[in-house]
Amino acid sequence: MTEPTAETTAGRVRGRARGALAVFKGIPYAREPFGPNRFQAPRPPERWDGTREADAYGPRPPQSGGTFGAPSWTPDEGLDCLTVNVWTPDPGGSGLPVMVWLYGGAYMLGSSSQPDYDGAKLASAGAVVVTFNYRVGMEGFGELEGAPSNRAHLDQIAALRWVHDNIAAFGGDPDRVTVFGESAGAGSIAALLAMPAARGLFTRAIAQSVPGTFFSPGYARRVGTAIAAGIGRTATAADLAEVPPEALFPAADAFIGRMRDDFARWGPVAATAVPYSPVVDGETLPETPWAAVAAGAARGVELVTGFTRDEYRLFMAMGSRFGKLSEDDLAAAMDALAPPGGEKAYRAEHPGAGVDDLYALLCSDWLFRMPSAHLATAQAAAGGTAYAYELAWPAPAMPDLLGACHGLDVPLTFGNLDVGMAQLLCGKPAPPEAEELSERIRSAWTSFAITGDPGWPAYREDTAITRVFGTEPADVADPEAASRRIWAAHRFDPL
Repeated sequence: MTEPTAETTAGRVRGRARGALAVFKGIPYAREPFGPNRFQAPRPPERWDGTREADAYGPRPPQSGGTFGAPSWTPDEGLDCLTVNVWTPDPGGSGLPVMVWLYGGAYMLGSSSQPDYDGAKLASAGAVVVTFNYRVGMEGFGELEGAPSNRAHLDQIAALRWVHDNIAAFGGDPDRVTVFGESAGAGSIAALLAMPAARGLFTRAIAQSVPGTFFSPGYARRVGTAIAAGIGRTATAADLAEVPPEALFPAADAFIGRMRDDFARWGPVAATAVPYSPVVDGETLPETPWAAVAAGAARGVELVTGFTRDEYRLFMAMGSRFGKLSEDDLAAAMDALAPPGGEKAYRAEHPGAGVDDLYALLCSDWLFRMPSAHLATAQAAAGGTAYAYELAWPAPAMPDLLGACHGLDVPLTFGNLDVGMAQLLCGKPAPPEAEELSERIRSAWTSFAITGDPGWPAYREDTAITRVFGTEPADVADPEAASRRIWAAHRFDPL
C-alpha cells in the first residue's frame, strides 16, 4: 500500500495509513529550541530535501517528573522537540474542520506523544486533528532577563501558524480551526484569546478546566531567581544558556518543596505547588484573559468552556490529604484563597459539609471552576458566543473518593479509555457508561468544530444554562449558583 504524503512549506513528508486515516507524526514546526535558540522565540524550521519520514513522534520537551511521579526527560530523548502530529480522514481533500489540541501538565510537563492524546477517534468523526509539543517548565515559562516572556505561548502561536500555512495539504480548512485543551492547555487557550499575535489563527475554542493562576512579571522573576539560585546561577538567559536542561530539574523540584512550606512569601500559588504560569507582561500577554475577553478581544471566537464538578479531589487524593485536614487547615485556606467573607458564605451555602468537602470545594472553585465560569461570563458580556458545561459523572474507579475529578474529561474527550489516565480514573476495563459518555462528549466537541454548535443553548449570565454531562446529559440553569454568588465580585488578577 502506498503511504500518504503531503507537501509542507519546509518539504515533503510521508506518514502512515492507519485504517481509514492518514497519520503523520513528528513534523517540525520550528527549529530546535536549544543551542543558539535556547530561551528565545521559536524560529521557522529549516527546509529539507526529498521526503521526510513522519512516522514517529518527536522528542518530549525537557521536563522533570518531579512531584508528579512521571518519568523525567533524559538527554538521549533528543532536543528537537517542537513538532506536530496530524490525523486526517481525507489527506487528498479539502475543507475539513481542524481541531488542534493543547496538552495540560501544570505548565511543567506533558507532550503530544502521550497515548491519551491519540487523535484517531476524533478524526474518524470527520475532522483533521492536530497535536503538538511546546516548551514547559523553565524552558517555556521561566521569566528570564534577556528572553521573551511566555515562550511556551509563542511556541503555540508558531504551531498554529504552521497549521494555517500547511493544513490544507492534509485536507483541513485553515479558516475553520478549533483549539481545545485541558488544565494548563486550557489556561494556554485563555492566554491565546488575549494575545494579539494569536488573533486570526483560530475561530473556535474549547477550554476545559481553565486555571486561574496568571503571574505578574515581578512574581515570575522572583520564582525564576529562586530556581536559578538553586544551581548557583542568575535568572538570565545568558547565564543559563549552557546549563543542560536536566540540571535545572533538581533546583525546580527543590523550590516546589520550599514554596509549599512558605505561604507567607509565595502566597496562594503555594497551595498549587506549581511555580509556572502565563506571565501578564504587557507585551506578549497584555492583560489577563478575563479582562481582555470582557473588553471584546475574543468576540469573534466561539467558545466552549467548563470544568469537572470535583476538580480538586484528584490533588487531595494524590497528596493523601483526605481525613488529615483540620478545621485550622480549612480556615487558613479560606483566609488565603476565598473572597472576603468566603468562609461564612461557604458554610451557609453548604450546611453540614465536612472539612474535606469544603476544602475540596474551595480549591476547586479558586483554581478551576470559577476561572472557567468567569471566562464564559466575560465572553457573553462582550457580545461573543459562549457555551458552558460541567462534567458531573464520577470517576468509576474511585467514585466516592474522586468524584468527577480533574483530568477525567481527557480520556472522555479522546475516547482512549484503555491507556494512560483512563486506566487510573475509569478502571480496567472502562465500564460501558464511560464509552457512552465519551461518545457524547466527542460528538459535542466535533459538532462544535464543524458547525459552531455543541448541541445545547448558548450561555447567558442571567440564566447560565449549562450542559451537565452525567450518566444522562441535562441542560441546567446555573448548577453552581452558590459558588458563583460567592465569587461574583472576584477578579482573577495577576498574582
